[in-house]
Amino acid sequence: MSNQLATYELRDGIGIVTLDDGKANAISLAMQASLNSALDQAESDDVPVVLTGRDGIFSAGFDLKTIAAGGQDTVDMLNGGINLAIRLLEFPRPVVAASGGHAIAMGVFFLLSCDFRIGVRGTHRYTANEVAIGMAMPLSTIEILRQRVSPAALSRAVLLAEVFGSHNAVENGLLDSVVEPELLMETALATAATFASLDRAAHLHSKRRLRGPVVDAIRDGLARDNEAWRAQFLR
Repeated sequence: MSNQLATYELRDGIGIVTLDDGKANAISLAMQASLNSALDQAESDDVPVVLTGRDGIFSAGFDLKTIAAGGQDTVDMLNGGINLAIRLLEFPRPVVAASGGHAIAMGVFFLLSCDFRIGVRGTHRYTANEVAIGMAMPLSTIEILRQRVSPAALSRAVLLAEVFGSHNAVENGLLDSVVEPELLMETALATAATFASLDRAAHLHSKRRLRGPVVDAIRDGLARDNEAWRAQFLR
């Protein structure tokens, strides 16, 4: 299965979902549709997933042109991105993120919604930069951060827009592992293959038990965020 923004490949029992818009992998409405379609196929195939991006970029977040234009498309895009994060958190099979580069704003929220996250050594940035660009951190994304980022780093991530790198992303909870760039996909596929042997029902039920309260908190935050977004962008 292939389309312009996301591709799906089934390889040796692993579903590889690749985001590539040729630029920053913006989480536009079109990208969201492509990603949902790829995840539909992976779910139909009942396989673990490796979610990856382009060399040098996992995703730099929402499409800024859509945000600048305002209107219903902006509200739909913001809601759709958070709902995709929820889908990743609830996905019935293990999801491995293979981040070959920057993960910024919604990009880092996607990263933090995967079950196991692998990055690469280098100067890439992992940051929720909302405060740095003049936005109050949404309630829903605070909950996404809270469930993975270490307590000591959470305030710095939310309030100070701290930029993490490959040198400290693991200790602060943004990544689980860091490898050399040329080993990224090999490592991600091997990791996903290991997870493929997990009992499906036990994995899913355990995920629901662990993340049920998290997802409820994200959805509660999203409902309040949506009110603010509608007031801001539908004026």
